[in-house]
Amino acid sequence: MSDTETTAETITDAATQAAETANSAVKSASDRATAAIKDAASQAGTRFSQAVEEAKANVASLREDATERTNAAKDKVTAVASEWTEVARDKSVELATQGKAKASEGIALVGKAIDDTAGLIDEKLGVQYGDYARTAARTLKDTATRLDEKTFEDLGSDVTAFVRKSPATALGIAAVTGFFVARLFRGSGNQDA
Repeated sequence: MSDTETTAETITDAATQAAETANSAVKSASDRATAAIKDAASQAGTRFSQAVEEAKANVASLREDATERTNAAKDKVTAVASEWTEVARDKSVELATQGKAKASEGIALVGKAIDDTAGLIDEKLGVQYGDYARTAARTLKDTATRLDEKTFEDLGSDVTAFVRKSPATALGIAAVTGFFVARLFRGSGNQDA
């Protein structure tokens, strides 16, 4: 073999070795790049998963906070409504008690006025009519006393029993009362004008 051939062979061997080294370096760089990409993708996936989990936790926390605030507001509204209902009920009971006392007092005053005029009725119309007046006065005073002694439940039961016993009379009383109340309001409206 000649020198040229030996040199060519040496160069070929060196080139082959250089190509193999280059291939090995490229493969090693490619493997490292692939590993780096996989690692970066894994880290990005982990970070994304963590971000998603944090977002879910924040949403759950916000939902829980909103639920707590809603329940607190609902409880507060319920408490205020209950308080107002109780105040209104107490006020209505107070006004109804005052109205019952005034009605009883009015009936008693009418009875007393009739009783006071019974003597005059005796003189003008006769003892028989005076006795009627005294009986009516006594009945009115007894009615006022019974009204004072009864509770609202008792009065409600009495009204219910009366309406069941005499519906036509109850309807007539309601109609007459409505007529007088309407006249009263119509009369007060004319005075204001």
